[in-house]
Amino acid sequence: MKFKILPVLLFLVTVSIEGQAQTIQPSYQQQVNKLVQKPEVKKAFQYIVEIDEQTVQDMITLTEIPSPSHHEEEKGKVFAEMLRKAGADKVWTDEVGNVIALRKGTKSERTFLVEGHLDTVFPFGTDVTVKQRGDTLLAPGITDANRSLAIVVALLKTMHHENIRTEDDIWFAGTVGEEGLGDLKGMKHLFRERAHPLAAHIAIDGGGLEDIVNGGIGSLRYKVTFKGPGGHSYGAFGIGNPHNALAQAVVAFVPKADAFTKEGPKTTYSVSVLGGGTSVNSIPYESWMLVDMRSESQEKLQGINQLFLESIQEGLDKENAIIRRGKALTVDIEKVGDRPSGLADPDSPLIQRTMAIAKYLSGNDPSLSSSSTNSNIAFSLGIPAVTIGRGGLGGGAHSLDEWWVNKDGHLAIQQALLLILMQGGWI
Repeated sequence: MKFKILPVLLFLVTVSIEGQAQTIQPSYQQQVNKLVQKPEVKKAFQYIVEIDEQTVQDMITLTEIPSPSHHEEEKGKVFAEMLRKAGADKVWTDEVGNVIALRKGTKSERTFLVEGHLDTVFPFGTDVTVKQRGDTLLAPGITDANRSLAIVVALLKTMHHENIRTEDDIWFAGTVGEEGLGDLKGMKHLFRERAHPLAAHIAIDGGGLEDIVNGGIGSLRYKVTFKGPGGHSYGAFGIGNPHNALAQAVVAFVPKADAFTKEGPKTTYSVSVLGGGTSVNSIPYESWMLVDMRSESQEKLQGINQLFLESIQEGLDKENAIIRRGKALTVDIEKVGDRPSGLADPDSPLIQRTMAIAKYLSGNDPSLSSSSTNSNIAFSLGIPAVTIGRGGLGGGAHSLDEWWVNKDGHLAIQQALLLILMQGGWI
């Protein structure tokens, strides 16, 4: 199979983000058109096609290793060995479990990160065996994000085989803690203060070539636990009931949150999981809930957070006010998730490059959007970042019916390679 050189594009192209037209500047289109004509790039594109079968096998191998958040060690070991065999200059695992491969640059004045995440949402015991039905591969986690990890390996392998080095150093990585209560653990560690400075971040996670994430949806997540002595539902009647306090807190919060989220940047809230109690004839000794709040705006996120905390105190006070005997209830508020929001300017070089490449390879107008991905951290710090897709066709993410079809899947790897070359100073 040979890749296809598309017609030269020099005219203005617009994409849509949040209802506003965004322009792909002609200079970036020209750079892409010039880049793909280089013999080295043509050879690299062809090599990506030649190793496509092995790239899919790498995806299958990684998918079949269970890796819930906080338990990515075994997959990390296999991924590290793949990176060594792909030709990394150095491979290591950091203090929190991120697996990193260095490809040194010709100048090494800067370092940028290219990564997919190691963890999935599925607990141990989930059947992650990859099954095939016709041209469709099915398994929990196959697209999110084991396809992305396989792409990272293929990129390093391609650059090593074709002896392509950017001016900048590149870290090709598999990161931990992207999903759920992983709370971007790996990213927070890599971008922590006084760590090795990273000049840019390219995350591979998501859908098609034209699906470009340039904004991070921030979130705050809490586990709130109301506590009391507990007792017999008849004999101890009159003591504080943690369920009542929790219910009062929810009743206080929802109307305020509803009014607050009707205007301005999209902001959401969800009382997602409830627990506590031992039997129908017992007053519970605790009542807990997991709550998720999200927004594209850090200001709105802090605003709804304040309403939530006020409502928790209100629920506690209302139940304590009617206690007839015994000690007052208490509440523990544990923040279990804190993802910052941020937005990359559509006119910034990294986003412009990504849009120009996507338009060239897919032939479709790219779209910009916000999501909750590993890029949130870099977005919030003002570091150039973008999340690009893993290609092919897929669906059912975070479900037992997750699936992927290798329809021109190599194009996603070619897209990432072009972006690396442009961002890393190869042209």
